[in-house]
Amino acid sequence: MTNLSFSFAGQYSRFLAACRREPVDAAPVWYMRQAGRYQPEYRKIREQYSLLDICRTPELCVQVSQLPVMQLDVDAAILFSDIMVPLGAMGVEFDIQENVGPLIAHPLRSDLAVQALHGFDPEDSLPYVLDSVRELKRSLTVPLIGFAGGPYTLASYLIEGQASRNYLHTKQMMWNRPDLWETLMNKLGTTIGHYLRAQIQAGAAAVQIFDSWVGSLSPEDFRNYVLPSMQQMFHELHDTGVPIIYFGVNTGDLLPAFAETGATVIGIDWRTPLPEARRRIGPNHAIQGNLDPAMLLAPWSVMASRAENIVAHGVQQPGFIFNLGHGVVHHHPPVSVETLRRLTDHVHEYSHQCLAERGNSM
Repeated sequence: MTNLSFSFAGQYSRFLAACRREPVDAAPVWYMRQAGRYQPEYRKIREQYSLLDICRTPELCVQVSQLPVMQLDVDAAILFSDIMVPLGAMGVEFDIQENVGPLIAHPLRSDLAVQALHGFDPEDSLPYVLDSVRELKRSLTVPLIGFAGGPYTLASYLIEGQASRNYLHTKQMMWNRPDLWETLMNKLGTTIGHYLRAQIQAGAAAVQIFDSWVGSLSPEDFRNYVLPSMQQMFHELHDTGVPIIYFGVNTGDLLPAFAETGATVIGIDWRTPLPEARRRIGPNHAIQGNLDPAMLLAPWSVMASRAENIVAHGVQQPGFIFNLGHGVVHHHPPVSVETLRRLTDHVHEYSHQCLAERGNSM
């Protein structure tokens, strides 16, 4: 099989082609959290630097972001960052603790606290992020995906103060103070939109919005309290021309509304079979997914069979990107680099074969 994904600046990229539902020679592959603790090199870096240290140091960020491309032969890189990074520039005091996640020093539960949130100029407030994007654009041989958290997920951290199982404070504000909720969502949506635009201007060829916890909402609440801000944010990014990927966890029931956001690509978690996901989304979006991340710990024969089933369904229509249904799992012992490389190669080869048999390859 000829690999046509080495260059993307004005040339063919199977990842960008799939995002736009154009013909491909094989299904593109990348992995959420494709840089992380499964890599010995990353673990060594983390012995000296925190996650935020890496995000704030372009040399380290570039090194960590590039590593999976070289090790796994994936078709896209994703900027190594954290969804909390722009919140610091908005005036939020937070910390990220190992095995706990983000902790907000002062949860936002009042008018005054929401009003204190402010926008920022990414070039002035987060220059290290944009410096990393510029260097990655210069040095990568595959497209770079920019990165941000979704407004609902960011709001849930801000209001709860940390990760939550039931999002009671968040929903309480949403239902009891819809005016305050709307103010918060508009501020987050506008600011994240500007942040993503700056990444695109610096060289990101696509962007993904991780709205990890939006699956805690019913379809009705998503439409009433989240969809308007997502539509506005994506509408304001439309003129950039880059693919926009929207992803959340446990969002099978939200997929029809996801299709109304203006996203180019809809990320699917592992709970919804791809044929059903496509039925809910409709024909006008590319899809991305959706191997259960825990499957990386299964025997190769089981993992390969499940991946083949996903690929066989995915390539039946244009616009399919192979990924996990969430990020690479943090496990002891860790998933091996060799396992992910073998999976990447297998998906490339098997999808090429499927496309050739269907007569749909380029």
